[in-house]
Parts: sequence; structure tokens; C-alpha cells
Amino acid sequence: MKKYAIYCRVSTNDGRQSNENQVVILTDHCRSKGWDFDIYNEEESSRKTRPIKAALLKKLRDREYQGVLIYKLDRWARSSRELLLEIDELIKKDIDFISVTDNLDFSTAQGRLHFHILSAFSEFERSLISERTKSALARIGKTKKLGRPVGSKDRKKRKTDGYVLREYNKKIESIKQSSPK
Repeated sequence: MKKYAIYCRVSTNDGRQSNENQVVILTDHCRSKGWDFDIYNEEESSRKTRPIKAALLKKLRDREYQGVLIYKLDRWARSSRELLLEIDELIKKDIDFISVTDNLDFSTAQGRLHFHILSAFSEFERSLISERTKSALARIGKTKKLGRPVGSKDRKKRKTDGYVLREYNKKIESIKQSSPK
């Protein structure tokens, strides 16, 4: 019997949203396939951290599950780059990745085709953003000085060579001063 991880996440945890709808749909899907499953509810996520997802990824990498089931792609990742990198890693490790409402199963040939199409569009989007940024910087650079504003440290030439050695010596000196004699 296959064992899957169900991952659920809501955008906010202010009491207005819950994972209940996701859990019902995903558990029904697993039961219809005859899969054993564990549920991972992300409740305390922030923009940069999702501790439940991080723990689940570790278990997937350790092959505790044959796959992961999600409600929708945007529930798994907050950016297309994050999504593509993680799905690519899971596909290479032969771990199934299924998004139920998006009707995507990346363990099939058709699902992998969809994944490669998504990857191509994501790369295209990154290229467009890069081109627009470079174009805007070139246009703005003609009328404004780009970069950090000039400050007091810019009035005299700074010594750049030996930076790493100076920092190392400062660290050693602070250790010597703080160690008991």
C-alpha cells in the first residue's frame, strides 16, 4: 500500500480561513485510491518560514512517503521558482507530486510534460523581468546617479586590499580580550 503525505496550508491564520476544505478533498482522494496517508497542516507560516513544510520535505527526502498530495500548487509554494525547484527535486527522487484541483500528477508522463511547460514559462518570465529591469536601469541611469548615496566614508579613498586579513585579526584580538587569563 502506498503511503502519501497530505500538505495543507492557508494564507492567513486569523480565524477566517481553515484547512478543512483542503483536508476533506485530499483525504477523500487518498481513500478513493486506497492509499495510506498522514496529514500535515501548516498553521504558523510566514513569508519566509514554513516549519511543517520543511519537516515534510525532510521526510520526503528520507523516503518516508511515496508522494505528496496538495490541494493546489499555490498551497505548496509562494513563488514559481520555489515550486519548480522543489518539484524537480521530488521528481528526480521518484516521489509522486499530485495537485488535486489543478489536476496535475507529476508522476505520469503527461504530468512531467506539464511540469516542463511550467518550467519553460517560469524561465521565460524571469528573462522578461530581467530585460525590463536592465532597460529601466539604463533609462534611469541617463538622468540619475545609480547606487548608494555618497556618504562621509566616500570622501577619502578606502583601503580595500587585506580586508579579510584585517577582519580575521580583529576577531582574534576580540577573542584574546574576552578569554580569561
